[in-house]
Amino acid sequence: MNTIRSFLFVPADSEKKLGKADESGADAIILDLEDSVAPANKPSARKLAADFLTARPRAGRRYQIWVRINPLDTDLALSDLAAVVAFAPDGIMLPKPEGPADVLQLSHYLDALEVQAGLEPGSIGIVPVASETPGAVFKLGDYGEAGLARLTAITWGAEDLSAAIGASTNLDASGEWAPAYKLARSLALLASHAAGVQAIETLYVDFRDEEGLRASCRAARSEGFTGRLAIHPAQVAVINECFSPSPEEISHAQRVLAAFAANPDAGTVGLDGKMIDIPHLKQAKRVLAQAGIAA
Repeated sequence: MNTIRSFLFVPADSEKKLGKADESGADAIILDLEDSVAPANKPSARKLAADFLTARPRAGRRYQIWVRINPLDTDLALSDLAAVVAFAPDGIMLPKPEGPADVLQLSHYLDALEVQAGLEPGSIGIVPVASETPGAVFKLGDYGEAGLARLTAITWGAEDLSAAIGASTNLDASGEWAPAYKLARSLALLASHAAGVQAIETLYVDFRDEEGLRASCRAARSEGFTGRLAIHPAQVAVINECFSPSPEEISHAQRVLAAFAANPDAGTVGLDGKMIDIPHLKQAKRVLAQAGIAA
């Protein structure tokens, strides 16, 4: 699976919700040890997360399994990692990093824990929620040149950022993101592409609003996001649909490639009465890659 369209959060302390994860249809499940788990339940959540991973060896999974640990500046993060890394999650989601340096620190922890567990070095990826503190927003531009081998995607979040700056809301009067959050979102999108990794859109909090979610996902994909976080299983099918190329897009992309293949020395070719050039070719290849079709 090259492109992860949907990341579904599942509270790791809820046996009921964990029991439904296999049938969610999500490309990736995030076993959450952070915000959705009360402090008193952290130890049991770690145990349940480890059991969940043990019962689903990586080789036999239909979907990826990630774990959101607690922030590195807490005394919980290392306990989280020690509890789950040996059972080979596909990746770790890192909340509230201050920038690439925190991702590098987590990578060093994983280096040691993978060796200890006998896992393939570098086999566990990292996705930072890279906008949850005010300072982190200013570091988003640094991801492009950080050389973080484990970096798989970058996502962003508005709820923790609004709490960090003491805002009463993160929306404007029209219900759209307020300017500070539009800035964080745009920088996270650009940082992802600068680093050559997936750009993951944040949560759509109203899980009952299917049409609103669909419109938001379509807009996000048109801007360059390649997947989205989900807070409820009911959101997964819509997210998967919206972040998958349509048959029409695939057909057009194949025709673009064919037009350039027929004119191998041309930088510009005609198609359907329009002139297309190299950026169109790159976009066509990207569409086919998202669809899992060799270009």
